[in-house]
Amino acid sequence: MTQKKVAIIGSTGSIGRQALEVIEHHKEKLCVEVLTANKQSDLLIEQALKFDPNAVVIADKSQYQKVKEALSSTDIKVFAGQEALEDIVQMETIDIVLTAIVGFAGLKPTIKAIEAKKPIALSNKETLVVGGELITKLSIENNIPIIPVDSEHSAIFQCLAGEFYNPIEKIILTASGGPFLGKTKDQLRNITPKEALNHPNWVMGNKVTIDSATLMNKGLEVIEAKWLFDLDIKKIETVVHPQSVVHSMVEFEDGSLKAQMGLADMRLPIQYAFTYPERLKTNFPKFNIFNYPNLTFQKPDTETFPCLNLAYHAIEKGGNMPTIMNAANEIAVEAFLKGDLGFLGIPEIIANAMSKYNFIAKANVNDFFETDKEVRDELSSILLK
Repeated sequence: MTQKKVAIIGSTGSIGRQALEVIEHHKEKLCVEVLTANKQSDLLIEQALKFDPNAVVIADKSQYQKVKEALSSTDIKVFAGQEALEDIVQMETIDIVLTAIVGFAGLKPTIKAIEAKKPIALSNKETLVVGGELITKLSIENNIPIIPVDSEHSAIFQCLAGEFYNPIEKIILTASGGPFLGKTKDQLRNITPKEALNHPNWVMGNKVTIDSATLMNKGLEVIEAKWLFDLDIKKIETVVHPQSVVHSMVEFEDGSLKAQMGLADMRLPIQYAFTYPERLKTNFPKFNIFNYPNLTFQKPDTETFPCLNLAYHAIEKGGNMPTIMNAANEIAVEAFLKGDLGFLGIPEIIANAMSKYNFIAKANVNDFFETDKEVRDELSSILLK
């Protein structure tokens, strides 16, 4: 394997930082070509000075001068703004693009990268939630692989390796259940953001952690799985697995069930996406089966945590409904984190949005952006103080 040049879109977030750890451990195989950040200019500067990329992008234009001056003694090119983010992924020297930014913002850069024929290591699940049909079509037309980074989808991807055309009976996505597994609605009524951010197994960014607590994260992953693996939604099940050891499973028509297991460590699926089909030696702790004598599985409580069913409904409806759901969720989560909305208000806001906003059955990419803006603008004016 020759040295692969990586563009990390969202290098200052949880996934981006862990990706840099992987690259640092495999300098002979991987190097950083591009780093981007939204607002965290100090960390972006620190990363750039350490990893010496070809270019960096700070999406917040107001911080351009600060980043430019801090890197003036280097040969690193500095750009700013959303358009620069979309342009940078098309650089000829990039070998693979890790889409590690959170939310709807990941859609346009992913489209541009695929059109530029750049393989995608996909961490931004909202890209497929909103534009799954478009993205998968583009990847086929451009003959570009999309390699999943989410632990669950990476697990499925690994389970399918070598299976070729063996028919799939179903895939089973595992969920930890988050910090509130077993709690009732009454117990969740006064939950604080601090409590919701205390995930028992995974270290993730704030938005993803809240999505895990509401089970919306699993709902987004159901939609992502549909597009990644070209499956009918009825063949995608979810199960709560509190130990987070089995990352997901595939059941084949002959009754065989394959599972991928490991510690709750995102560096493994990140590394696998970067180096596929090679498996490189890791320097982080490995799974020991004797430390986990009891693995348990249970059905999700969708009455207490309705976000999972809302996601199933959105993808069954199709069109721009997943866009409505996703935009409402992003604003509701932001409002909860700011203390402007209760925890139980998150699914209420999403359900209300899905029944209120204009549904477009045959939505195109412009519809996705217009729908997202309409929902986001209106809910922001109501919820964000």
